Amino acid sequence: MNNTRIFQTLVLAGFLLITGCASTGIAVREKMGTPKREQLVDRVDETRDAQESAKEQFASTLDELKALSGYDGGELESAYTRLKKQYDRAESRAGKVSGKIKSVDRVARSLFAEWEKELEEYSTDSLRRASQKQLDETRDRYGDVIVAMRRAESKMGPVLAAFNDQVLFLKHNLNARAIASLGGTLVELETEIASLIADMEASIDEANAFIDEMGS
Repeated sequence: MNNTRIFQTLVLAGFLLITGCASTGIAVREKMGTPKREQLVDRVDETRDAQESAKEQFASTLDELKALSGYDGGELESAYTRLKKQYDRAESRAGKVSGKIKSVDRVARSLFAEWEKELEEYSTDSLRRASQKQLDETRDRYGDVIVAMRRAESKMGPVLAAFNDQVLFLKHNLNARAIASLGGTLVELETEIASLIADMEASIDEANAFIDEMGS
């Protein structure tokens, strides 16, 4: 990264820290050379990566719970601590996904509003119609992406709640009987997580296709 780019990045970071305004941030990035279309692709890309990370963490948390349910002696406190750490990571990564999805939608709304407004500036009807067609297609394609993202997001909350119930119960019941009780909930949790992961993978696929199409 050259000195000019570093300076621009620092200026942008400082400005955003002062303003704290997402819409202003979009405008500033545009003035610094990153058009809204490119910002949207970048945000979708970041959200896809966040979903991939969250998907892996949910799977890891389930694995830790399975390991604890198969407890065959050892220090229960340390086993609980490992599970709690995995849960905290899952909660954090889920929060990051939700934040990224909001960021994607802010940029998309800004891009489409600007695009719609600029249609009025055309003096050539054929070009206006072509731009309108492209706008409609892009908006429809984006709709598929955001719906897939939100479908996956909606399943994270219930899974996290189920994980949290287990963590809280074990916190106050670190004994063999409590560990044995995990078996009754694992099957249900596995089903919920399998569904969540499937939706996350579908969302990731939609994001990848969107990125490729916008790039072309």
